[in-house]
Amino acid sequence: MAKNKTRYVCTECGKDYGNWQGQCSGCKEWNCIVEFKEAPSSSDNRNKSSWVGANENKIKKSSEIEVSGDVSRLESGISELNRVLGRGFAIGSINIITGDPGVGKSTLLIQTMTNLSQLPNAVGLYVTGEESLQQVKGRAQRLKLDDSKLLYLSETNVENIIDQASEAGVTVMVIDSIQTIYTNDSKSASGSTSQIKESTAKLVQYAKQKNITIILVGHVTKDGTMAGPKVLEHMVDGSFHIEGDPGSRYRMLRSIKNRFGEVNETGVFAMTEEGMKEVKNPSAIFISSDSEDVSGSAIFVSQEGNRPLLFEVQSLVTESYSENAKRLSIGVNHQRFSMLLAVMQKYSKMKFFDKDVYLNVVGGISIPQKETSCDLGVCFSVVSSIEEFTIPKKVAAFGEISLAGEIRPVPNGLERIKEAAKHGFTHVFVPAANINKRAKMPEGIKIVPVKSLNQAITEL
Repeated sequence: MAKNKTRYVCTECGKDYGNWQGQCSGCKEWNCIVEFKEAPSSSDNRNKSSWVGANENKIKKSSEIEVSGDVSRLESGISELNRVLGRGFAIGSINIITGDPGVGKSTLLIQTMTNLSQLPNAVGLYVTGEESLQQVKGRAQRLKLDDSKLLYLSETNVENIIDQASEAGVTVMVIDSIQTIYTNDSKSASGSTSQIKESTAKLVQYAKQKNITIILVGHVTKDGTMAGPKVLEHMVDGSFHIEGDPGSRYRMLRSIKNRFGEVNETGVFAMTEEGMKEVKNPSAIFISSDSEDVSGSAIFVSQEGNRPLLFEVQSLVTESYSENAKRLSIGVNHQRFSMLLAVMQKYSKMKFFDKDVYLNVVGGISIPQKETSCDLGVCFSVVSSIEEFTIPKKVAAFGEISLAGEIRPVPNGLERIKEAAKHGFTHVFVPAANINKRAKMPEGIKIVPVKSLNQAITEL
């Protein structure tokens, strides 16, 4: 008789270990690894041909494979969500949406499901494993949604979910959340690595074989990354993350992975009493056009997916009264912020040894680390604060700064310039290499090409 397997799993990030240890090497947390006794799983010896595409497990020539044209999609009825998804949910896909507690995942999905359930030949099912049916129904009523055609189910067993969904002829389904779902093939606790992998595998198989669209809700760890095994992100077709400051009403939905659309695409929402509302002109909410002129404020043009956006960054440079000067950045990667301060100190002769430097992106938005076009705007903001002068409101900037103090070009320069012109900006500082003399520039805006940080600061 086979013995039970003993595994040790981190309760914070879900990493699996063969032996107990005090600190998790994945999330670096202490005393978070617990023991699980895992019974021999029937799934270990399952017939591998039962996996996705079992009826196509023979070698075929290219000419024997039929490929349909465009992917069929279900439009969610929310244009910002459709933008991130790529014109809607691909039929037969399995997607996961993650975010901090209270950020609006369930709110957005109940709005989406009520819209999808109204489509012809669509049968929507909302599966809840964390809340009662009364709570989910109450949320729909509070948001004044028409859920007359939406089905509800309170269940955590994946086999029962699949059976009941098949019996009801469900075509699109939400599972809130994957960390609460378990399968009979694994005897470990719900939320453990093996349970998440096995449960998701069954849902992927069901979605692909029956052409069902499934949307999973996922938890996050303390650092905001998806909780559970990393393989979960590889198994799904799309991974999307909702972010936003708890004190701000604005939310940003980012596409992390999308097999049927663009990655890094972004949708902007506002959390209201009536649910998640689309923001048609995001740039207007992230720049404070009505505020008084203050030092330390600068506007830069970022690129979120295919959409250029204007953001306001604010800096505060003050005398330090401690032995170690503070460096704090919110919304910009801390390592990149420290690097920019070092470049300014070396090439612009600015001294930060005895000064505390604080940086914040207005609106509670986080700029991705790979979006380096914010560098010039960040430096302008710091210069404005330390020199105590005001940057005119109608001045914007974008450009990457190298370790040698050079202003390097960034993608989609013309689109960024057009976005600044659309919002009434009269001057924009751009990398000289981004200037295309053959391209038609917008009227009413002056382009200031710069090659180095010193040149940019001098002309500012």
